[in-house]
Amino acid sequence: MAMKRDQPLALPAAALAAIVVPMLVLALAGRGGAAPARHRAPAPPIRIVPMAAEATPRLFSRPLFAPDRSVIGDGVPADAPALVGVVGRIDRDAVALVREAGGTGAARALAVGESIDGWRLVSLTIDAAYFERAGRRARVPLPGDPAVDQ
Repeated sequence: MAMKRDQPLALPAAALAAIVVPMLVLALAGRGGAAPARHRAPAPPIRIVPMAAEATPRLFSRPLFAPDRSVIGDGVPADAPALVGVVGRIDRDAVALVREAGGTGAARALAVGESIDGWRLVSLTIDAAYFERAGRRARVPLPGDPAVDQ
């Protein structure tokens, strides 16, 4: 293959650019940034303070994202419908599969806003259904929920 007159300089120029450009980028990145690691003061050690054993159950009994962080109900009321499953897409077309309280019959699909045994389905999450009756609100978890099985 014959070389043209301007090609002998192209290869060394490309090699030089491949070396100089990354060095220039690294040098400019160091300006205005944090001091190099060798000049930083060491981070203070992390202190781990054990929590009192009696405080732990109280912390986990309150919902983290509830506005007032108060306990929603005192467990599942005995007359609340039993949640068998949640089918569909949450916030779109999800329905709760429920059985009447104490019932052993077939499961019934219940959409948000519908009622069973006086309990109105208020909302659904991936692992629970929220019912309301006479101003009382109840969270009914799916069977096998670790928070209920404890």
